[in-house]
Amino acid sequence: MEDYVRTLGIILALTVAAAMVTAAGKTVAPEAAAAAASTALPQAPAGPDAAVEMKTFATSADVQSLLAKAKAERKEGQGLVPETILSLAPYAAHLEYRPATAPAAVHETEAELVYVIDGTGTLTTGGTVVGEKRLNPSNLSGTAIDGGNIQAVAKGDFAIIPENTPHQFKPSNGPLVLMTMHVPRPVGAAK
Repeated sequence: MEDYVRTLGIILALTVAAAMVTAAGKTVAPEAAAAAASTALPQAPAGPDAAVEMKTFATSADVQSLLAKAKAERKEGQGLVPETILSLAPYAAHLEYRPATAPAAVHETEAELVYVIDGTGTLTTGGTVVGEKRLNPSNLSGTAIDGGNIQAVAKGDFAIIPENTPHQFKPSNGPLVLMTMHVPRPVGAAK
């Protein structure tokens, strides 16, 4: 597990660096920048004034501690417990402990990079969100997805989910542990 966490750290660092270099060369409309700066996980929305502490390095022991914390803080029936691994606004890498199926989500202005730290399950993308409701100005949620493409996921897998794409993870045979990073997309970016 430590090798995977160490590899995750390297991948995160390279991903954040690549995203920052890519974003540095693009002009982003002020309203898009403001929306990106106030983005939170759809399952744990933050208020617009929520302060995000900058954290640019995490050890494998840090990640293991976050996983233990997520397990300890989980409430009965809770499908997702998020913990922040790294943050450098507008980017944040989150550990997502998913012991059960969590609501479907749509991030209207951000792509989502996903790395499976541990476990197995499925990722459904596309289709139509059932019971859709708005969580905040740029995120929707729902109880399930009707239709869509189902992909098996397992430890070590990567996915990138384009903005405005319904998606839902379902763990199988135990919890699914993910690293996720929402990546704001510049106005007018190719889809």
